[in-house]
Amino acid sequence: MSGTQVNHELSGDDLDFGGLDAAVLGAGLPAQAEFLIAQAGMIRHQVAEAQALLEGAHQLAPQHPATLIALYRFHFYGNRLAEARAIALRALDMASAALGVAREWSTVQPDPRFTALEALPRFYLFSLKGLAYLSLRLGEIEAGRAMVAKLAELDPRNKVGHEVLAGVIARIGREDADYEDEDERSEVIA
Repeated sequence: MSGTQVNHELSGDDLDFGGLDAAVLGAGLPAQAEFLIAQAGMIRHQVAEAQALLEGAHQLAPQHPATLIALYRFHFYGNRLAEARAIALRALDMASAALGVAREWSTVQPDPRFTALEALPRFYLFSLKGLAYLSLRLGEIEAGRAMVAKLAELDPRNKVGHEVLAGVIARIGREDADYEDEDERSEVIA
């Protein structure tokens, strides 16, 4: 099965790979971008204005994962799932390029870096997990199922908690699907 195609707007020449691992943890974000993200958080219910601030932060630091994470969270928690999914794809593309793995997630092979769970591989895995969750929520069940299977292959010890999504998939279509979607939703993002 072919995986979801990723927009390859980033090239390897655009990224400072040595600093991206630290950037995933928040290092190196320009002060103005950090300020815009904080401002957007304070007015998050004013969607257009908050989004403009976050886009401004991303324009200031387009190669910094924090700007994508902020955009992802803004759309996700605002229930704009298609927009959050598009951001998750961009984050996955950024992480793929920085790790030097295949840009098509379905062809990424197990790598010891994924089990060590340093910041950058963890960013990759959480981006894929978010993408899987959003695919499921948007009705792309087979794509979500394939992503969860890939997560199980890359993270066999379930360090990023992908098994909760496998449980959701197992319940799809069951009449007794009496579960706490909100609890599982919070586990996906944590």
